[in-house]
Amino acid sequence: MKCNQCPDSCQKNPQTSNRLWQSFLPKRFQGKSPEVVSQGTIALVGSPNVGKSLLFNVLTGAYTTVSNYPGTTVEASRNYITIAGKTITIIDTPGMYSLIPMTEEERFSRELLFKESLDLAVHVIDAKNLSRMLNLTFQLMETQVPIVLAVNMIDEAEKLGIWVNEKQLEASLGIPVVTLSAAQQRGIKSLTAKMANYVHIPALSYSY
Repeated sequence: MKCNQCPDSCQKNPQTSNRLWQSFLPKRFQGKSPEVVSQGTIALVGSPNVGKSLLFNVLTGAYTTVSNYPGTTVEASRNYITIAGKTITIIDTPGMYSLIPMTEEERFSRELLFKESLDLAVHVIDAKNLSRMLNLTFQLMETQVPIVLAVNMIDEAEKLGIWVNEKQLEASLGIPVVTLSAAQQRGIKSLTAKMANYVHIPALSYSY
């Protein structure tokens, strides 16, 4: 389509074209290159219905990239977050109950864990069903991928009279633990602070 009313020619003046393009971008992206160079990768893993995707959106914002694993219809969301001054890729993996896959979604998440170059995996669990969900935590701890346990929905658990002792759980498991509520955005700073301890480590590929 030809522009007949614009006093400037975008073809003759590339700076004008660039300004027009920038004007349609959200403010957070204006003045920046659309290509982002990631300096690390962190995956959010966990069972369905634990608030994992909500936590992903709280950490990264609303603008996400959804990609399909080759040969499947399973989707994973990716976005970026700045941690300790570094741009880090965050991946929201499909829900999984075990590293022994029974569904296409679980197979996808398992393959991503072992074939993606991950700096960290954040295991998101429901505080109301803590003991039942720790089975996957133990499996993840055996993969050699660094693990942070994010005990989500702490607000709902407290309403039921369930209290999680973060320090005691951390000492028992031997991995970093954060209690949080993605819905109320409680504990998000504590989570990103623990995540920052891993982004300086060079990413490695793991095999299972």
